[in-house]
Amino acid sequence: MDDQHLYEQIAETLRRKILDGRYKQGDRLPSVRELCENWHCTPGTIQRAYQVLSREGLVVSQAGRGTQVAGGIPASRSSEQNTIRKANLVHRSETFLLEMLTNGYDLEQIQSALELAMDRWRTLEKSDQPQIRQRLRFAGSHDMALNSVTRHFFGEVLADVSLQISFTGSLGGLLAIKDGKADLAGVHLWDMATDTYNLAFIRKTLPNIPICLVTFAHRRLGLIVTAGNPLGIQNLEDLTRPEVQFVNRQAGSGTRVWLDSSLNQNQIPVDLISGYRDERMTHSDVARSIAEGSADVGLGLESAAVAYGLDYIHLTRERYDLVMRSETADLPSVQALLEWLGSKECKNLIERFKGYETYETGQRMIL
Repeated sequence: MDDQHLYEQIAETLRRKILDGRYKQGDRLPSVRELCENWHCTPGTIQRAYQVLSREGLVVSQAGRGTQVAGGIPASRSSEQNTIRKANLVHRSETFLLEMLTNGYDLEQIQSALELAMDRWRTLEKSDQPQIRQRLRFAGSHDMALNSVTRHFFGEVLADVSLQISFTGSLGGLLAIKDGKADLAGVHLWDMATDTYNLAFIRKTLPNIPICLVTFAHRRLGLIVTAGNPLGIQNLEDLTRPEVQFVNRQAGSGTRVWLDSSLNQNQIPVDLISGYRDERMTHSDVARSIAEGSADVGLGLESAAVAYGLDYIHLTRERYDLVMRSETADLPSVQALLEWLGSKECKNLIERFKGYETYETGQRMIL
C-alpha cells in the first residue's frame, strides 16, 4: 500500500476510535514514533494523517504535549462526520465490488463471501462495542441465515436494540437459557427415539420452566465434499475408508448430536473415522477446511457448501428453532422480532441461502 492510501487508512482508524468513544476528550493519542512502528511507515505518513484529523477538528497538537483529542464535537459536526463516513464506506464498498466483478465473480458469489466473512467476525467479536439502550443475548447453534436476518432486523427494523451472538452449540444454548446467560437460544437437536427435533431436549434440560419455541427455518444437512467429489463419497459408511479425512463439529452442537446418533444407529465405529476428533465450531469452518484441502469431507449445511464452491450430498432435513423463556417472549423487542420472523421480507432473506425452507418460519409453541 503506498503512502497516499496509507495515511487515509491511519486517519480513518483513529477517527473511528474517537467517534466511537474509545479515545475521549483530552486523551493523548499515540506518538508519531509509536504509529510508525505499528504501521511500518514513515513519520511523514503519520503527520499527514494527524493533519487530516486536525482539519476536521477532531485533534489538536501542542508542543511538548503531543496530539490530543479535541473538545466535544458539536452535534452538527458529528452529524456531518457520520454522513462523510457513510459516504466513504459506500465508496470503498463500490470499489471492492467493482474489483471483484472485474475478477470474474458474480453478485451472488460476492454476497456469499461477504456473509461468510461477517459470519466469521461475529464468532471473534468482543464485547467492546458502545453501549446502547438494550442488548439481547443469543447463544446456540451456528446458522448463516440467522446472522443475516438478525443483522438486518437489529440494524434496520429495530436499530435501538442489539443482539450479542455467541456460538456455543445447541446444547450450550439451552444451558445458557437455564443459567440466565442468554435470552435466545438457537437449537436443532434430533431425538432418535421420537424422530423429532428439540422438544425432548428442552423438556430434559429446562424442566418446569415455561418456554416459548419459535421455528426459524428448516435446513438441508448433508456431507460437504471437495468439488467434483474425487473420492466418490456418498454416505456415512464412506467416512471409515482409510483414504478419507473427515472434519467434525464440536460436541454439543446439533450437527454432532445427529451425526453420533446416526453412526450409532448404523453401527459405524467412530474409531474408524480419520479426523473424527478434529472439531470445528461452525458450518463455515467445516466448509473452509475442506476448501483449503485439510479435509475431504464434513457434515454441514448445503448453504455452506455452496458458498465455498464445494459439492453436497443430502442426508436429512432438520428444524432450527429459537428457544426462550416465556417472560423473554413478552419483551416488546422480542415480540417485534417474532412478529417480523413471519413476514414475507424475513422469509425472502432466509431463502436467499441455499437449502432453507420457510413454510413454518415464525410459528410458535408454548411449552
